[in-house]
Amino acid sequence: MKAWIGMMGVAAMTLLTGCGDDVGKVSLGVFTTKDVIIEARQDPKISGVTCHISRIEANLDFADPSDMGIACRQTGPILPADLANIDKSHGGEVVFKASLSILFKSLKVRRIYDADNQTLIYLSYSTKETDGSHKHSLSTVPLYGTQAWQAPAARPATQAPN
Repeated sequence: MKAWIGMMGVAAMTLLTGCGDDVGKVSLGVFTTKDVIIEARQDPKISGVTCHISRIEANLDFADPSDMGIACRQTGPILPADLANIDKSHGGEVVFKASLSILFKSLKVRRIYDADNQTLIYLSYSTKETDGSHKHSLSTVPLYGTQAWQAPAARPATQAPN
């Protein structure tokens, strides 16, 4: 029985270790086993966008906290062909996913296309409610100045008040 518990502990720690794309790691102090991990993830369908995701890694726990931050920026060309291949539905599509616990909690990043404002929206969120809230963070990448940007259709002029 002890061997089985030991094997489960090793398996859990393996699941909780980083994916190898860490950009930075900052300890939260001497008296804690928690670190802030910063990962760089390139959008798999829009190669000109890189997202930096920060999250807490609890090294000796079976679950990481749900708090996270995200900042996405244009780091290369964004082409019209890139936009042709993405999900343009209201809910967008999941572009990154990372396990935060052995009990079905994960961090997801979803890309949503805002056609009216010619902007890519990246929403990071936890799939499990924590302290009464689903933790989330938002970042945007405007298409203005890229080859994928399209001039908005002319909007009707508003009438001046009488």
